[in-house]
Amino acid sequence: MLTVDIEQRLGTFRLAATFSSAAPLLSLFGRSGSGKTSIINAIAGASRPDRGRIAFDDAEFFDAEKKIWLPPEQRRVGYVFQDGLLFPHLSVIANLHYASHATARQPTPLAKLPIVSADVIELLGLGGLLHRRPAALSGGEKQRVAIGRALLAQPRLLLLDEPLASLDGERKAEILTYIERLRDHFAIPIVFVSHSLDEVVRLADEMVLVDKGRVLAAGSVADIMSHPEWMPANGRFDAGTVIETHVESHDAKYGLTTLTFAGGELVVPHVDNAAGERVRVRILARDVSLATTEPQGTSIHNVLQGTIIAIHGEGGAVADVRIAIGESTLIARVTRQSIDRLQLVQGQPVFAMVKAISLDRRGAAGA
Repeated sequence: MLTVDIEQRLGTFRLAATFSSAAPLLSLFGRSGSGKTSIINAIAGASRPDRGRIAFDDAEFFDAEKKIWLPPEQRRVGYVFQDGLLFPHLSVIANLHYASHATARQPTPLAKLPIVSADVIELLGLGGLLHRRPAALSGGEKQRVAIGRALLAQPRLLLLDEPLASLDGERKAEILTYIERLRDHFAIPIVFVSHSLDEVVRLADEMVLVDKGRVLAAGSVADIMSHPEWMPANGRFDAGTVIETHVESHDAKYGLTTLTFAGGELVVPHVDNAAGERVRVRILARDVSLATTEPQGTSIHNVLQGTIIAIHGEGGAVADVRIAIGESTLIARVTRQSIDRLQLVQGQPVFAMVKAISLDRRGAAGA
């Protein structure tokens, strides 16, 4: 369990963050400059809050009232920065071993069996890079080495500060896959900082929404994504929902997969997951249309029946309609004219037509 309850003034910026999480992978999400990095700097011990408390399990990193301040080197927190910060004069293997040597000099005992370099090298695909210097590595390769070095410091908690920010699309996809591997293999809790909702949806179990130095919300990715009132901090055009589903069946003839959840089923292009496996899907609000009667003669596969929970933003040209579908929530972005024409109100039954679905083909986080 990670517990953060801090206040800190950083020049003209004021940070006030309170949240707790026991998620395998927690994401701090928000726009650039929202305070995400300031929070993990405090967790790592790179900065000292003015008041409050930071704890991980039974280890108190900071408590202003008790006058507790655990030095960074005693916290056993691995930290991976945006640009990796490798030692340029050392080879990859020497960078990795530096972490092991530094850890061996620390008196804090390990909480579990140590992570060995052979496992890290294999998991992160570093075998062919060991004798290269950082200057000869690609951006993605540098980040893999930086992650490996952080793991070999034997952390009880791993902090990743926008590790994909400086990478192109291909390298980002590569590192996302490696982060998923280490999350599932080493079972070390991860705090992942990002301003990309796609990254958060793919990786995180829970998320903390940060805006202007404050925590707006904390909880499951699906829950936070289902609240349009928090969308300005997310970026309005990213509004949508996340639904956890299971693979029901595959249609080899048409290359389709049927996914089921408590509210019904979704038909999507074929996914590699086997029947019964979990798959996380993301449905953007702009890809959902509404009807007050069941649609007939349409090419849209996915039509879900639900009930309107709330309508947000009625005063503008468009509004977000929040719909309960079983135990899940869907958001439809429609014009205010459509709301008036269909006479949509809270509590009204509707049919939601889903035009496009984005999904994590490897399955839901934690599956």
